[in-house]
Amino acid sequence: MRLLSSRHAKLALLLCMPMLAHASTFELPALPYAKDALAPSIDASTMDIHHGKHHQGYVNNLNAEVEKDPRLAGLSLQQILEGVSAYAPAVRNNAGGHFNHSLFWHVMAPPVEVGQSSDALSAQIVADFGSMEAFKTQFSEAASKIFGSGWAWLIVTPDGTLQISTTANQDNPLMDTVTPRGTPILGLDVWEHAYYLNYQNKRMDYIAAWWNVVNWNEVSQRFALTR
Repeated sequence: MRLLSSRHAKLALLLCMPMLAHASTFELPALPYAKDALAPSIDASTMDIHHGKHHQGYVNNLNAEVEKDPRLAGLSLQQILEGVSAYAPAVRNNAGGHFNHSLFWHVMAPPVEVGQSSDALSAQIVADFGSMEAFKTQFSEAASKIFGSGWAWLIVTPDGTLQISTTANQDNPLMDTVTPRGTPILGLDVWEHAYYLNYQNKRMDYIAAWWNVVNWNEVSQRFALTR
């Protein structure tokens, strides 16, 4: 697989600073917008708890695990994920939680700033799913069918095509414990803490509203960096 290729390394520059930080120095990244900027799709109270409590918890717990396991010293978050099967389950859960949320904040934006899918990304979506609407339908269906907590992903596979995948808990497609593997360029958190304050048990309503804040400028840039 080409997960360690130069295009994958370039993508690491975009994912977030914690992606490049040395283990034991992981920090909660700042939101790229105000906490109420995604309302009404995602309300300020949910964002405050999700970012400031849940994500901070993953960062704290990951740093605690680094202190316990000297093998993690000096590794980037990406390196930890790609070899996560060698470490304790808590490393998998919290490194995954840190990565997943760091990506999640950046693939969303206020509705007036989301832009449009680039020509290159749009063409690949059409080639792999038939149309943008077909892609959204398939992605939404995959997200809705995750049993319990997890994530839905749009990934770039090693052969350069796009694929929708899902993972349980805080797993992601970079992990050596997950199939299919690939480079995630879009991810949707369907843990209940991501939507329950505003949507209660209506996950499909949350998914439908989320499309209004998908940052297509960011997703297109991430896609470009895989080429």
